[in-house]
Amino acid sequence: MIKNICLMIRLPSEISFMEMKNKMHAETRLPRNKKEGILFSLIISIISVNTIAPLIIGFERGFSKEVYLDTLKIIPFMWVIVILLVRYVAGPLVGKVILPKFVGPTDGFNARVLFNTLFNVMVLSILLTIIGTWVGMKSISLVPFENFFYIWPRNFAIAFWIELLLAQPIARYVMKQLHLRQDRKKTVNS
Repeated sequence: MIKNICLMIRLPSEISFMEMKNKMHAETRLPRNKKEGILFSLIISIISVNTIAPLIIGFERGFSKEVYLDTLKIIPFMWVIVILLVRYVAGPLVGKVILPKFVGPTDGFNARVLFNTLFNVMVLSILLTIIGTWVGMKSISLVPFENFFYIWPRNFAIAFWIELLLAQPIARYVMKQLHLRQDRKKTVNS
């Protein structure tokens, strides 16, 4: 009863925010704990690194078997770099600084996912346009800065569409199936 009285004196935006928080926690398409978060990140990063890197390098040096085999040699290094950048740079920057300025408490799941993907890919593509060039060249130089405004828009577009149409949907599908299986087990056990 006290809860209902408190809800009556709250602003509609506060109630919507509270309802959205509960819905987001119950969201089956997102990880619910640290273990699921690691699985979610692994799925996205493995798909991203294995599709984005070969495409970008293919556009740089041409699409051939030799270029693809060279790409396979740097993918493990790029995967580690991507994981570290997501964890320590892009994730905190987007989650704490950028995203709150664009997403409100009444915005739905799809809006949050779209903005989160957009800003994470933007930050990562800027950093990886520079770092990826260094890793590919096996040396640190000014080349990525000299060609940045030519290369970055293409890299951003490739990464954004792969994240939006391939990596993120697959990872969310896996989470949803995992949660459905967990819910079925709870129902059977109770």
